[in-house]
Amino acid sequence: MEVKFAPLRPWDDFILGSTRFAQPDFRDLTKWNNRVVSNLMFYQSNYLAVAVCLFLLIGFMSPLEIVLGGAVVTVIFTGSLWASENKAAIGHFKRQHPTFFVMAILMMSYFMISIIGGVMVFLFGITLPLLLIFVHSSLRLRNLQNKFENKMEEIGLKKTPMGILLNALGQEQEHISKIADILSQSKN
Repeated sequence: MEVKFAPLRPWDDFILGSTRFAQPDFRDLTKWNNRVVSNLMFYQSNYLAVAVCLFLLIGFMSPLEIVLGGAVVTVIFTGSLWASENKAAIGHFKRQHPTFFVMAILMMSYFMISIIGGVMVFLFGITLPLLLIFVHSSLRLRNLQNKFENKMEEIGLKKTPMGILLNALGQEQEHISKIADILSQSKN
Protein backbone atom coordinates (compact mmCIF):
# COMPACT_ATOMS: atom_id res chain seq x y z
CA MET A 1 0.00 0.00 0.00
CA GLU A 2 1.36 3.39 -1.02
CA VAL A 3 1.69 6.07 1.65
CA LYS A 4 -0.24 9.22 0.79
CA PHE A 5 0.04 12.53 2.56
CA ALA A 6 -3.21 13.91 3.91
CA PRO A 7 -4.27 17.24 2.41
CA LEU A 8 -3.82 20.46 4.33
CA ARG A 9 -7.27 21.21 5.76
CA PRO A 10 -8.64 24.76 5.50
CA TRP A 11 -7.42 26.91 8.40
CA ASP A 12 -11.00 28.04 9.01
CA ASP A 13 -11.96 24.42 9.60
CA PHE A 14 -8.82 23.74 11.62
CA ILE A 15 -8.76 26.59 14.11
CA LEU A 16 -10.93 29.61 13.36
CA GLY A 17 -14.44 28.18 13.81
CA SER A 18 -15.06 28.56 17.55
CA THR A 19 -18.31 26.57 17.51
CA ARG A 20 -16.35 23.45 16.54
CA PHE A 21 -14.57 23.16 19.87
CA ALA A 22 -15.78 21.65 23.13
CA GLN A 23 -14.27 20.34 26.31
CA PRO A 24 -13.90 16.54 26.19
CA ASP A 25 -15.74 14.32 28.64
CA PHE A 26 -12.90 13.39 30.99
CA ARG A 27 -15.01 10.61 32.53
CA ASP A 28 -15.30 8.75 29.20
CA LEU A 29 -11.66 8.11 28.32
CA THR A 30 -12.45 5.91 25.33
CA LYS A 31 -14.47 8.65 23.67
CA TRP A 32 -11.81 11.27 24.47
CA ASN A 33 -9.01 9.05 23.13
CA ASN A 34 -10.99 8.34 19.97
CA ARG A 35 -11.45 12.08 19.45
CA VAL A 36 -7.71 12.71 19.86
CA VAL A 37 -6.67 9.91 17.48
CA SER A 38 -9.32 10.89 14.91
CA ASN A 39 -8.18 14.50 14.93
CA LEU A 40 -4.52 13.48 14.74
CA MET A 41 -5.34 11.45 11.64
CA PHE A 42 -7.60 14.05 9.99
CA TYR A 43 -5.57 17.21 10.66
CA GLN A 44 -2.12 15.62 10.42
CA SER A 45 -0.86 18.00 7.73
CA ASN A 46 -2.05 21.03 9.69
CA TYR A 47 -0.40 19.71 12.85
CA LEU A 48 2.83 19.13 10.93
CA ALA A 49 2.74 22.70 9.59
CA VAL A 50 2.18 24.14 13.09
CA ALA A 51 4.94 21.97 14.60
CA VAL A 52 7.42 22.87 11.85
CA CYS A 53 6.69 26.60 12.22
CA LEU A 54 7.20 26.47 16.00
CA PHE A 55 10.28 24.29 15.61
CA LEU A 56 11.79 26.69 13.05
CA LEU A 57 10.99 29.72 15.20
CA ILE A 58 12.70 28.19 18.22
CA GLY A 59 15.48 26.81 16.01
CA PHE A 60 16.11 30.30 14.67
CA MET A 61 16.58 31.56 18.23
CA SER A 62 18.99 28.74 19.26
CA PRO A 63 20.05 26.70 16.23
CA LEU A 64 22.80 24.55 17.77
CA GLU A 65 20.65 23.42 20.70
CA ILE A 66 17.66 22.56 18.49
CA VAL A 67 19.82 20.44 16.16
CA LEU A 68 21.44 18.69 19.12
CA GLY A 69 18.08 18.10 20.82
CA GLY A 70 16.54 16.79 17.60
CA ALA A 71 19.43 14.40 17.07
CA VAL A 72 19.14 13.01 20.61
CA VAL A 73 15.38 12.47 20.31
CA THR A 74 15.78 10.85 16.88
CA VAL A 75 18.46 8.46 18.12
CA ILE A 76 16.42 7.48 21.20
CA PHE A 77 13.17 7.09 19.22
CA THR A 78 14.86 5.00 16.52
CA GLY A 79 16.68 2.91 19.12
CA SER A 80 13.45 2.31 21.03
CA LEU A 81 11.60 1.18 17.92
CA TRP A 82 14.50 -1.07 16.88
CA ALA A 83 14.64 -2.59 20.36
CA SER A 84 10.89 -3.18 20.42
CA GLU A 85 11.07 -5.01 17.09
CA ASN A 86 14.21 -7.04 17.86
CA LYS A 87 13.95 -7.69 21.60
CA ALA A 88 10.94 -9.76 22.62
CA ALA A 89 10.63 -8.33 26.15
CA ILE A 90 10.60 -4.73 24.93
CA GLY A 91 8.19 -5.56 22.09
CA HIS A 92 5.87 -7.26 24.59
CA PHE A 93 6.01 -4.20 26.88
CA LYS A 94 5.23 -1.90 23.91
CA ARG A 95 2.17 -3.95 22.96
CA GLN A 96 0.90 -4.26 26.52
CA HIS A 97 1.60 -0.66 27.62
CA PRO A 98 1.82 1.61 24.54
CA THR A 99 1.28 4.83 26.50
CA PHE A 100 4.06 4.01 28.96
CA PHE A 101 6.32 3.12 26.02
CA VAL A 102 5.81 6.59 24.49
CA MET A 103 6.33 8.24 27.89
CA ALA A 104 9.55 6.23 28.38
CA ILE A 105 10.87 7.51 25.02
CA LEU A 106 10.11 11.10 26.05
CA MET A 107 11.70 10.63 29.48
CA MET A 108 14.86 9.08 27.98
CA SER A 109 15.05 12.00 25.54
CA TYR A 110 14.64 14.48 28.38
CA PHE A 111 17.33 12.72 30.42
CA MET A 112 19.81 12.68 27.53
CA ILE A 113 19.19 16.31 26.63
CA SER A 114 19.43 17.41 30.27
CA ILE A 115 22.85 15.80 30.43
CA ILE A 116 23.87 17.67 27.29
CA GLY A 117 22.36 20.92 28.56
CA GLY A 118 19.56 21.69 26.10
CA VAL A 119 16.56 21.27 28.42
CA MET A 120 14.89 24.54 27.44
CA VAL A 121 15.21 23.76 23.74
CA PHE A 122 13.66 20.34 24.36
CA LEU A 123 10.82 21.86 26.36
CA PHE A 124 9.99 24.60 23.88
CA GLY A 125 11.11 23.11 20.58
CA ILE A 126 9.65 19.66 20.93
CA THR A 127 7.21 19.58 23.84
CA LEU A 128 5.41 22.85 23.10
CA PRO A 129 4.26 21.77 19.62
CA LEU A 130 3.26 18.35 21.01
CA LEU A 131 1.28 20.00 23.82
CA LEU A 132 -0.49 22.37 21.43
CA ILE A 133 -1.34 19.49 19.09
CA PHE A 134 -2.70 17.41 21.98
CA VAL A 135 -4.81 20.29 23.32
CA HIS A 136 -6.23 21.05 19.86
CA SER A 137 -6.96 17.40 19.10
CA SER A 138 -8.68 17.05 22.49
CA LEU A 139 -10.87 20.11 22.07
CA ARG A 140 -11.69 19.87 18.34
CA LEU A 141 -15.00 18.16 17.66
CA ARG A 142 -15.06 15.59 14.87
CA ASN A 143 -17.20 16.07 11.78
CA LEU A 144 -18.59 13.58 9.27
CA GLN A 145 -15.68 13.98 6.83
CA ASN A 146 -13.24 13.39 9.70
CA LYS A 147 -14.97 10.14 10.66
CA PHE A 148 -15.10 8.96 7.02
CA GLU A 149 -11.40 9.61 6.39
CA ASN A 150 -10.45 7.80 9.60
CA LYS A 151 -12.53 4.75 8.69
CA MET A 152 -10.76 4.55 5.32
CA GLU A 153 -7.40 4.55 7.12
CA GLU A 154 -8.63 2.04 9.72
CA ILE A 155 -9.79 -0.55 7.18
CA GLY A 156 -6.64 -0.13 5.11
CA LEU A 157 -7.94 1.64 2.00
CA LYS A 158 -5.31 4.33 2.47
CA LYS A 159 -2.12 4.80 4.50
CA THR A 160 -0.83 8.12 5.84
CA PRO A 161 2.31 9.09 7.76
CA MET A 162 0.32 9.74 10.98
CA GLY A 163 -1.31 6.31 10.69
CA ILE A 164 2.11 4.70 10.36
CA LEU A 165 3.46 6.71 13.33
CA LEU A 166 0.49 5.89 15.56
CA ASN A 167 0.78 2.23 14.57
CA ALA A 168 4.51 2.22 15.37
CA LEU A 169 3.78 3.74 18.78
CA GLY A 170 1.06 1.17 19.47
CA GLN A 171 -1.75 3.73 19.45
CA GLU A 172 -4.25 1.93 17.24
CA GLN A 173 -7.95 2.07 18.04
CA GLU A 174 -7.89 -1.35 19.76
CA HIS A 175 -5.11 -0.24 22.12
CA ILE A 176 -7.03 2.89 23.07
CA SER A 177 -9.88 0.73 24.35
CA LYS A 178 -7.41 -1.29 26.43
CA ILE A 179 -5.96 1.88 27.98
CA ALA A 180 -9.44 3.13 28.88
CA ASP A 181 -10.30 -0.26 30.43
CA ILE A 182 -7.10 -0.27 32.50
CA LEU A 183 -7.70 3.26 33.74
CA SER A 184 -11.33 2.58 34.62
CA GLN A 185 -10.33 -0.59 36.52
CA SER A 186 -7.72 1.33 38.50
CA LYS A 187 -10.42 3.80 39.64
CA ASN A 188 -12.49 0.98 41.17
